Amino acid sequence: MSKGKDAQAASAVLDYLNRQNRPYSAIDIFNNLHKEFGKTLIVRCLEDLAKDGKITEKVYGKQKVYVADQSQFPSVDEKELKAMDTKITELTASLETSKTKCKEKEKEIAMLNSSLTNEEAQQRLQELTTMCAKKDSRVSQIKSAGIHISVEQKKAVYENHQTTVKAWRKRKRMAMDIVDAILEGYPKSKKQLLEEVGLETDEECNVKIPQTK
Repeated sequence: MSKGKDAQAASAVLDYLNRQNRPYSAIDIFNNLHKEFGKTLIVRCLEDLAKDGKITEKVYGKQKVYVADQSQFPSVDEKELKAMDTKITELTASLETSKTKCKEKEKEIAMLNSSLTNEEAQQRLQELTTMCAKKDSRVSQIKSAGIHISVEQKKAVYENHQTTVKAWRKRKRMAMDIVDAILEGYPKSKKQLLEEVGLETDEECNVKIPQTK
């Protein structure tokens, strides 16, 4: 690594710590400088700056943190610190309020973006009006028809349909069971047997048993 690169890295690290004026680990500084310099170089710069007294090194177990030399900053009395704390609290509250308002505006913008324009709303209204008119016409046709069935009659038709279909399946199964029993001692094929007895299957007639609920 060239001395110029070392000096550039040391200057960037020192400037960053002075501007932020808060403790950071070597990894924090490496990441916060967007990995512009290698991690090994950052560690070396921090150690050299600490040895030169330009920054302060604190050791907590195996962790080292670095902070700007506080002697370079003007002293602040207790009253000023309290005023700063109050200002920070006020700014934090203001920030949260602004975030809340920003979220509300984002929701409002999203809602407006998803809303129909006047032209789109007019077109949709026309479509719905036409649809309603067709349905009204259909209802009128049904009401004017000469034959109506009650709910009870409709239910009876469905029940009769289900009973008939069940009987169909049962009788078909019984007939096929008889055919299979005969085939056990019949010397010819199933097709020949059905032709001899004159039995037509649903499949030959292209008929399917209706589905029931």
